[in-house]
Amino acid sequence: MESVGVAELASTLRLSVMRLSRRMRQERSSTLTPTQVATLATLARHGPMTLGEIAAHERVQPPSMTRVITTLAEAGLVRRGQHPSDGRQVIAEVTEEGRDLLTADRRRRDEWLAERLADLPPQDADALRAAAPILDRLAGL
Repeated sequence: MESVGVAELASTLRLSVMRLSRRMRQERSSTLTPTQVATLATLARHGPMTLGEIAAHERVQPPSMTRVITTLAEAGLVRRGQHPSDGRQVIAEVTEEGRDLLTADRRRRDEWLAERLADLPPQDADALRAAAPILDRLAGL
């Protein structure tokens, strides 16, 4: 593909992905911030972690993560405990209530998107089905 065509595609795709992402965020069922939801999802995906490990995963500074975990713990979505071998560190893990919130949040956004996809012509749905793995590769997944 010529460089002008690639640049135009990049711009168009960036805008489309950003718009869809913004719209999906609006469908969240919780009052948590995007950082809080991402932190909760990281803990659900990777299991108990130190605050430093979570901060590294989320690419935020440890003091910021301490505030996020404190808020999530106060809401009953995360449980804090002592590190088994280093008493100076705190381990955080998602609670059942936190898992339930994530599940409900994902279900709501999936339902919203499924309704939109059902309105598409079959060839558009097929094109998106084919594009999904390509988008994952672009994201480095």
